[in-house]
Amino acid sequence: MKLSEIFKPQLIIPDLKAHDKKGVLEELSQVITEQNPSLNKRSLLQVLLERERLGSTGIGDGIALPHGKLAELSNLLLSFGRSINGLDFDSIDEQPAYLFFLLLAPENSAGMHLTALAKISRMLKDASFRQRLMGAKSRKEIYQVIVDMDEEL
Repeated sequence: MKLSEIFKPQLIIPDLKAHDKKGVLEELSQVITEQNPSLNKRSLLQVLLERERLGSTGIGDGIALPHGKLAELSNLLLSFGRSINGLDFDSIDEQPAYLFFLLLAPENSAGMHLTALAKISRMLKDASFRQRLMGAKSRKEIYQVIVDMDEEL
């Protein structure tokens, strides 16, 4: 699976305005619903907040991978946001999060969902990849960094 199949530049927020977890989830949900108007932003946000209540998706190293499943989806959706200053996302290392990949999956798609999360996690283990994401100057450049890394794996 290539992330470019489920991801496009319009789903990137180069400079998140949010100052907290809920704000990040709202911004990342907004770009998804703008590109997929049949989705209800409020129910999408509810699914993400319920998942966060189970345990934070802030995995450390400045990264958060919020995710959830929606019955009305037929394929995976992915958005990305970057917080230049970082923010508290209840990460396991208790450090601020800067890079956010939001993954949405159909309700009955455990395999696809886990494969995509694993791929994103592998990409983000590379410190130089994280640095390139933080240093990218534009939405287009961020997209290219992600697509290039995706091709390497």
